[in-house]
Amino acid sequence: MANLMINCTHGKEDAERATLSFVVGNVAASADQEVVVLLTIEGVWNATRGYADEIRKEGFQPLREVMQSFVNNGGQIWVCGACATPRGITDADLVDGAKIITAAKAVEYLAAGAASLSF
Repeated sequence: MANLMINCTHGKEDAERATLSFVVGNVAASADQEVVVLLTIEGVWNATRGYADEIRKEGFQPLREVMQSFVNNGGQIWVCGACATPRGITDADLVDGAKIITAAKAVEYLAAGAASLSF
């Protein structure tokens, strides 16, 4: 089975897209698929402690809960380093299960055959 990379570019400004990234990721992780949610642009804020606590789109579980389930099911949260740096986000700011990665790491994952999806 192919690996999956889900790109999330949104945070509080679009709770639905931010949440759907992790809902879909959690479905894949629950089915024992290797899945990464790559946070870019404003999405990088989702991985900072406390940020996702207040994000909730009607009809969905709170983002914080969906993200925790995703990580508990084996999903990986990658934070774009080129996006995190200008926002002052460091590894010390991140929730458990999240890590800052380089663009080269994301490209390598895709080049190895990962399917991609964006929200």
